[in-house]
Amino acid sequence: MSQPIYQIDAFSGRVFAGNLAAVCPLDAWLPDATMQAIAAENNLSETAFFVPRGEEFDLRWFTPAVEVDLCGHATLATGALILRKLEPGRERVRFHTRSGVLEVGREGELLVMDFLALPAGPAAADERGRVADALGASPVELLAATRDTLAVFDDEAAVRGLAPDFARLAALPREGTITTAPGDEVDFVSRYFAPSVGIDEDPVTGSAHCTLTPYWSKRLGKTVLEARQVSRRGGELVCIDAGARVIIKGRAAFYLEGTLRI
Repeated sequence: MSQPIYQIDAFSGRVFAGNLAAVCPLDAWLPDATMQAIAAENNLSETAFFVPRGEEFDLRWFTPAVEVDLCGHATLATGALILRKLEPGRERVRFHTRSGVLEVGREGELLVMDFLALPAGPAAADERGRVADALGASPVELLAATRDTLAVFDDEAAVRGLAPDFARLAALPREGTITTAPGDEVDFVSRYFAPSVGIDEDPVTGSAHCTLTPYWSKRLGKTVLEARQVSRRGGELVCIDAGARVIIKGRAAFYLEGTLRI
């Protein structure tokens, strides 16, 4: 069986930066085990699979280890593939996912996504020590969202300098750990670690900004925020606090087009 596959750098206007996602357009779902095997073979943070649903699409995301409920960068990459290559006459695309309906639209060179906000609240008091041990540094504030822990630091240098113990991070109670601080040149910076689902460090994490945006919007008193994820590859996002929703804007660069033999 031959299956087309694309690799797209999300949250970057150039290749070799941002977060590389694999995207597989399907006529019908493959067996779950096959999709998981493809994601493991790709060995990227996420592989997205989508199938038509009338004029809309069903969309699923797999890390090399598991299927996940939400992935921002692979959603952006899938939207870029449809809007720029497969159906370039479209202005907007809707996806049905395990996290509800998600949309990707055009805004000049930017792609725009509309996600549910995932704000964080106070973390349990006994979590601070475990998080500090796992990250190798103590955050000045520790919060918890539905999926992720949010560790806040004083400055960008502290976030850039983190050298986590991934085994300890994987043992924490939530799927991922977001680390963040005020940015030197942008409103805020972040890094994201999720070894429990097969991603030691994600290069750029759109879904984490569903938690970061309401936090920094409230702290800075502004609704439109410029963000940078300061992983080795790095990526840039524009985030808008829209109350119960978060609008995330970014670029995408096409890297590879090929065929799977399965």
